[in-house]
Amino acid sequence: MKRIMGVYDADPFYADRFAEFANQKEQIPFTVVAFTSIAKLEAFSRQQQLELLLVGDEVDKAQLTQVKVKQTVRLAESKEAMAEENPVVYKYQASDAVLREVMACYKVQPEQIPLMAAGKKSMVIGVYSPVSRCGKTGFCMTLGQILAKESQVLLISMEEHSGLSRLTGTEYATSLSDLIYDYRQGDYTRMRLGAVVHNWGGLDYIPPAVYAEDLAELRGEELARLTAQIAADGIYQVLLADIGHLGRGLEPLLELCDVIYTPIKEDCVSAAKISAWQDYLELCGRAHLRERVQLLKLPRPGAAWQAETYLEQLLWGEMGDFARNLLKGRGGNSK
Repeated sequence: MKRIMGVYDADPFYADRFAEFANQKEQIPFTVVAFTSIAKLEAFSRQQQLELLLVGDEVDKAQLTQVKVKQTVRLAESKEAMAEENPVVYKYQASDAVLREVMACYKVQPEQIPLMAAGKKSMVIGVYSPVSRCGKTGFCMTLGQILAKESQVLLISMEEHSGLSRLTGTEYATSLSDLIYDYRQGDYTRMRLGAVVHNWGGLDYIPPAVYAEDLAELRGEELARLTAQIAADGIYQVLLADIGHLGRGLEPLLELCDVIYTPIKEDCVSAAKISAWQDYLELCGRAHLRERVQLLKLPRPGAAWQAETYLEQLLWGEMGDFARNLLKGRGGNSK
């Protein structure tokens, strides 16, 4: 059962809009209820457990003394006010940014967040290639947006330097680095996950690690266990992993994948790299992974495309058509 988050603000339209937005986010383990008066908020809290209250900072603390709630997060009217009280988030930013910060503020013990029904897990699609500059990240974003039209999809960017911040025009306050830290500290929860998830074109995604060292120092088994934990939560139907050249073994991560899309190029050096990687899978006892690999020759984007419109042009250009046709034929023979 989802917990209840209340929203009370002097501007009732803000509370209504935020509640409507948050309730569309299925991965957030809250039902969000907007309140138009303190009296209604008090009455509700006496009848039902109110887990979290998001309240405007113009509301006097004395007004909240009769409200039964486990935790309160303030909505700051100005950036200066944010230093006065903790926890607090800045009110006048995008709703998804507010929601991420609220999730980061929310204090919860890991055992309070149960996993979904036993045995339920996400489908995991890996996109990996030993060939550089093969269009892998653009393909992942395009494929993810198309999948997200019909399913709950999370893209996890495991690239060392993906350039997503430039391509989406977004400055990331949280990233995979934060989730890795939480996981290593034993603090991973669905709340922590929600605090790092961003959205682009309907696709939820975790931005890449801020420092490449965060990935280089992470053992393949650790990243695989973190990915398996997210899959086991059952929040998303599909996990899409944009896998970079991980320094300490990516085979455990590839073992999780139901299918591995491998973009290729047709020059002799690229062909040699693909052959060497396939030979390595044989040598390390993971020849069975070759059955999950589908080699893909991706369409090349135009050289004159600008970063600001790159992802949109991919989605509605040849790359989008390629990804749609690929999905129609998913389950066909691997190369």
